[in-house]
Amino acid sequence: MEDVLATYALPYNSEYPVVCMDESNKQLIGEVTKPIAAVPGHPHLLDDEYVRKGVANIFIEVEPLAGKRHVEITERRTMIDWAHFTKGMLDERYPDASKVILVMDNLNTHSIASLYAAFPPEEARRLAERLEIHYTPKHGSWLNIAEIELSVFKRQCIAGRIDSFDKIKTKTKKWNEDRNKRQTKVQWQFTSTDARVKLERLYPKI
Repeated sequence: MEDVLATYALPYNSEYPVVCMDESNKQLIGEVTKPIAAVPGHPHLLDDEYVRKGVANIFIEVEPLAGKRHVEITERRTMIDWAHFTKGMLDERYPDASKVILVMDNLNTHSIASLYAAFPPEEARRLAERLEIHYTPKHGSWLNIAEIELSVFKRQCIAGRIDSFDKIKTKTKKWNEDRNKRQTKVQWQFTSTDARVKLERLYPKI
């Protein structure tokens, strides 16, 4: 925990940006009966019956001190998908960074091994050398700022029924562009000093 908190305390440095990453999913739901549009005196009406149309995976990265984020929708959440998302982060979104300081949970696909599963060894090593990974502790996902951003994304962008990958990708692209234009930043306030007082019960007794 303190490792992550110390990482968040680092000053902004474009050469060594602190980036948080997380992922989730969204079930794609289609309508059996066409919804009835809202009119004065009556709300928008949805039938209880629906049809499942698959699940979309959501990758999200956010740089708290720069107010930048990137959301990507994929059909799967395999180690290969994570590796390609990470390569895009390094080569496309942070090409000039010497190293990206990456905070994320320790999901089984979130590892250097995934890069080697997706790319030739020399390419995997090149990417790995540009990463400094800091994992949130087990049951400590609340420490990941990307999880907070993911919650905002779900509420503002993809709440309600969405029935296709094309629609969720279109909505995501618009939200991402608008959110980045606003440069919404995150100023993390909880420090290691706070943790030692408020979460004293989690520390070993000496």
